[in-house]
Amino acid sequence: MRFLSLFLIGILTLTGCKEEPVAQLVLPSGLTVSVAKSESVEGLVSVQATASGANFYTFIFEENGELAEIEAVDGKATYQYTESGTYQIKGRAHATYEQYVESSQNVTIEITQEPDPIIIDGIPTTGYSTPTSYPGYTLVWSEEFDGTTLSMSDWNYEIGTGSGGWGNNEKQYYLQENSFVSDGLFIIEAKNETFNNSQYTSTRVTTQGKQSFTYGRIDVRAALPYGKGMWPAIWMLGNSVSTEGWPKCGEIDIMEMVGGNVSGGDNTVHGTVHWDNNGTKADYSGSNKLSEGIFAQEFHVFSIIWDEQQIRWYRDDIQFHSIDITPAALSEFHEPFFFILNVAVGGNWPGNPDANTKFPQAMAVDYIRVFQ
Repeated sequence: MRFLSLFLIGILTLTGCKEEPVAQLVLPSGLTVSVAKSESVEGLVSVQATASGANFYTFIFEENGELAEIEAVDGKATYQYTESGTYQIKGRAHATYEQYVESSQNVTIEITQEPDPIIIDGIPTTGYSTPTSYPGYTLVWSEEFDGTTLSMSDWNYEIGTGSGGWGNNEKQYYLQENSFVSDGLFIIEAKNETFNNSQYTSTRVTTQGKQSFTYGRIDVRAALPYGKGMWPAIWMLGNSVSTEGWPKCGEIDIMEMVGGNVSGGDNTVHGTVHWDNNGTKADYSGSNKLSEGIFAQEFHVFSIIWDEQQIRWYRDDIQFHSIDITPAALSEFHEPFFFILNVAVGGNWPGNPDANTKFPQAMAVDYIRVFQ
């Protein structure tokens, strides 16, 4: 009996120490990556990836030693090369951001036409500016546009028309060629030209996957376009847009302007947030109007000061809007966000350009500075 008791105690002891099995992460499988070159646009490629069990995809494009990474929930992306060559495109199917499977394809690009020169007449040389330091803050990232090209270690180009005109029935086709860096400015030009069934062209860039921030003071110095149908924006999306979608990811519009006579016109800018409120899109917006002139005539600084309690909007250090973000329904605004710069043409808010809208139009960005 003593031997049996000891034997039973040993079994109970071993059973009590047994660890629960750890669930194993299952990687996506069956990844395929296909690349198609545009027949009408030199250098433009479309990439599509499919895999079983993928939560989202990323694509990595390399050109001239620079890497551009684009995330896509639907496994589709476009990229425009500017020089001839043979390039490797990597496609990744992700279970998590760190856990993925990868496949690659090579593409040979031939560029035979020189891009049209971009006209920059009318960019102002004066205006408001802000300092490079503030008491109690540290400059954690800045983009001064001091080089000759946009750094692909910080930025991505988004090419095409998006889904449904980027969700707003916009009329432009975004191209890399409609932007450039010169004299310390990043310039986006909107043109009235037909391209791939779109009547207008422009540029849209993001820092998605490369630079994102939670809280701080953000200053962006810029000169804006003008006229009916012009819709320049300096804004941010939550990193979770790849997994949660919009508006659950949250959106912070540092500055939007709708040209012409819509919502105040060329002398009025708007600061807005969008979020998901129990399955319904919610918005909260404020605006600021110049006492004289329009935003195309001088540079202005558009800022937010964002902390755990609120987001405040400023134009040239004049506060014009704020929102309390402490309610649980606004939890999106306590997560990392990345930058987007673009000039849309037409769409639900501004409407289409009319006979009085002059082209080309340009938005010039002098700097972006993030202080925390």
